[in-house]
Amino acid sequence: MRIAVIDGQGGGIGKHLVEKLRKELPEQVEILGLGTNALATTAMLKAGANEGATGENAIVYNSSRVDLIVGSISIIMPNAMLGELTVKMAEAIGGSQAPKYLLPLTRSNVHLVGLRGEPMPHLIDELVNRIRKNCAP
Repeated sequence: MRIAVIDGQGGGIGKHLVEKLRKELPEQVEILGLGTNALATTAMLKAGANEGATGENAIVYNSSRVDLIVGSISIIMPNAMLGELTVKMAEAIGGSQAPKYLLPLTRSNVHLVGLRGEPMPHLIDELVNRIRKNCAP
């Protein structure tokens, strides 16, 4: 299984996701850190991603070549992350056949109604638990 973790800006969310996925999933699961910028990619590589790639083309190219996509809900929103997430990136991620596990975190003017206000570490734990259940042999 190949999982893409996508993040931007400082890569903090991606870093936490990669650390938790690496700790909880079998060693043979490959984690690809895809950053909208080099800082985000570097953070995910330091956290344990097997490979990393940066920028629009890397995200567009790899979105259809992974088995699972993980990140914040912002990765499917054009111009999110202060404009780092391009329209092409959002289209490629949203249009990918890969299942997407998205955290309800956004700094945009989108308000997700009906979600409980859990801290990020709790949301990451829940996301990883769902992935682990779906990856079980």
